[in-house]
Formats: sequence, structure tokens, C-alpha cells
Amino acid sequence: MRRWGLAALLAGVTWQTQAQPTAVPTVAPAILLRPAAVFDGQDLHPGWAVLVENDRITAAGPAAQLALPAGGRTLELPGLTLLPGLIEGHSHLLLHPYNETPWNDQVLLESQALRVARATAHAQRTLLAGFTTARDLGTEGAAYADVGLKQAIDKGVIPGPRLLVATRALVATGSYGPKLSVDEDVPQGAQEADGVDGIIRAVREQMGKGADVVKVYADYRWGPGGSAQPTFSQEELTLIVQTARSAGRGVVAHASTPEGMRRAVLAGVETIEHGDEGTLEVFQLMKKRGVALCPTVAATDAIAQYKGWKKGADALPPRVQQKHLSMQAALKAGVTLALGGDVGVFAHGDNAREMELLVRDYGLTPLQVLRQATSGNAQIFHLADRGNIRPGLLADLIAVAGDPTQDVAAVCQVRLVMKGGALYKQP
Repeated sequence: MRRWGLAALLAGVTWQTQAQPTAVPTVAPAILLRPAAVFDGQDLHPGWAVLVENDRITAAGPAAQLALPAGGRTLELPGLTLLPGLIEGHSHLLLHPYNETPWNDQVLLESQALRVARATAHAQRTLLAGFTTARDLGTEGAAYADVGLKQAIDKGVIPGPRLLVATRALVATGSYGPKLSVDEDVPQGAQEADGVDGIIRAVREQMGKGADVVKVYADYRWGPGGSAQPTFSQEELTLIVQTARSAGRGVVAHASTPEGMRRAVLAGVETIEHGDEGTLEVFQLMKKRGVALCPTVAATDAIAQYKGWKKGADALPPRVQQKHLSMQAALKAGVTLALGGDVGVFAHGDNAREMELLVRDYGLTPLQVLRQATSGNAQIFHLADRGNIRPGLLADLIAVAGDPTQDVAAVCQVRLVMKGGALYKQP
């Protein structure tokens, strides 16, 4: 009986272990990473190594000066560059490419269960592509599902990046979509709110449900086929920022028109998303007020191709031409750029497309976009514990083949992914 009881007990222990799988790999007590070079978030350092203990970086510098603690292991990474985990500044994990399913159909026809299942796969692809943090800016009709995704990742249920979530986002009544028959009231892709009481309630509700950041649509298309126009008044936008800031949250604004951008900047938002029609004057105002631009050039590029543009063969479509003009103005004004592609419009896991386009089509250097995707985004998003390689920061690290400071395409050749000291991918 004792033997049977012990066997049953052991079987029970085994069953309990098997019944509680985790998506988080085991964290080694100490790992010494020895790549060909280290990009620390600012500069490249050939011959450096990085020591990780538990979930933190404990040392970084010339390899000969770093000693491995007893019980640790060394991971040789010849030919690879080690850099901070990349930070995606504008994503929608609950969307998938519009050439697969139009946005209207995703919002109206796909069940939340299906969308969450897709998002689970999207989160894993994002992480394995080297993006260990992502700012997810709206569920687009999927309510607060991003909060659950974040919890599942943090608890080790599914693999994915560390998330900053915006939940439902805020729109002025009548300004968003889907826009179908005027006879039908259909679910919208964001939360409608107007006036003092409505705005305060909506902002507080989203923060109470788990929003890390509040997103507002400062302009959008009014009516079927309408052009983008400002939505909220100056007073309403200011109230949104004040309400969020009082609870320690920042506000980001979707804005593409000069007036929508101007109102959002004066209200005190932290970033402008898209800025398609931005003028030199409004970008100079952004520079003066310390507001960053997340240009999302990859989304503009992808949507144009979905509409039939044959890139490299056809002339630039008007929207792509306008994006080039706005970027020229932003660069001339010296606006701080955040790195984010509006991924979800195009495939998750292809996040680095934004980095490649900024270099190839918009004239930035690989070093500029690397800094944007690491230390730059960390500073803009108030993430003091990541984005650089130095002692005390989170051990969110990736290794890529080649030198990304010379060829940005190297960031597409991810060979190692570490998040919090746990290895999700290694050579």
C-alpha cells in the first residue's frame, strides 16, 4: 500500500506538472554572451561580451574583462551582433493583413475568439522577430482582449513581447468605422465619447480596465468616402490628456491632418501617429513641445500595394508621395522619430519592414533607425529598464547576423532572442 501510495503521489505530481505548461523557457543563473560585436543602443562595440544573471544584465564590456560566475555557461555567437531587444512602437496584434481580410470584415465578422487565437500567434511571431516589447495601439473592435493577451504573456501562458496596451481607443461619435448603411448602427472599431462627462468616463473606464496608454483619434474620415478632418475639439483633447495624465498615463494621437495634429500637440499628447499631411509649421510645433512622430511608413506602403501599386514599376501613388513630403518636413524640423510600422496592416513578424523602408526609401541611416527601435523608443515610452545594454537593465537581448549599423537588413536575420534572461531562440 505504501508503494502504491507513493507511486500515486508521484504520478499526481507528474500530472500536475504536465497540466500546467509554460511558454517561458527556463532562465539560467548566468549566461555569458560572446558575439562579434555589441550594439548597446547607441554605438557599436566590436569585441564586447555581455553577462546576464537571472533576468538582468550584470556586465557589458570587452570580453577579456568579463568573468563567468561559477555554475554559469558561455554562449559563443560568432559573426553575430548582439543588441537590445527591439521595441515596436505601433502594432495591432488583433488585426491581420488587410489583403487577407478587409478591416471592416475583421471588425464585424470575425469572432473575438478567432481574433484572440490569431493574436496569440502574432505575439509569438513578433517576439521571434526580435521585438521584445510592443506598444499595441487599439483592439479595433475586440474590446479589452489586449489586456488578456498581456496578462497571458506576463504569466508565461503564451510567448510574446512585453506589451503596452491602449485597449479600445477613443473616437468622436460618427467619425470612425465601420461605415455601412446609414440605416444600421453597427459595432465600431473604437469607443465613442463626446463632451466633458462622456470623455472623462471613457478615459477612466479604459484605464480601469488596464490601458497603459490612452489613444485618441484626433482626426478621421467623416461620412462614407469623406476626407480626414479634425474630430475632437481643442477642449476635448486637452481634457483627455489631463484625465489620463492625472492617473499617470500618457496619450497618443492618431492624426494625419495639420489641424488634427496641431490640436493634439497643444493638448499635450506624447506621440503623433502617422502625420501623413504634416506641414513644416506643425512639425516645428511638435519639436518645440517635445512631441514625437511615429510615421508608420510601412503601413502606407502596404496599403498602396494592396490597392494595386506595383512598387518599382509604377509611379508613386499620391498617398505615398504625400508621406515622402511629410517626412521631409519632419526631418527638416528635427522632430524626434519613434519607430513603429502599424503592423497588423501587414504581417506580424515582419515588423522590421518599417526599419528597412526608412533607410531605403526615406533616407535615414541604419544607425538612426537602430537607435529609434531601441534606446529611442525606450525613452519616448518611459521604459527606463530596457532599450540599452548596461548593468541593471532587463536582459531583453537579440543577436542578428552581420552588422545592422551598416546594413539594416541584418535585423531580419535574427538568430537569438532572449527576454528576461530566458532564451526563446538560439543558434
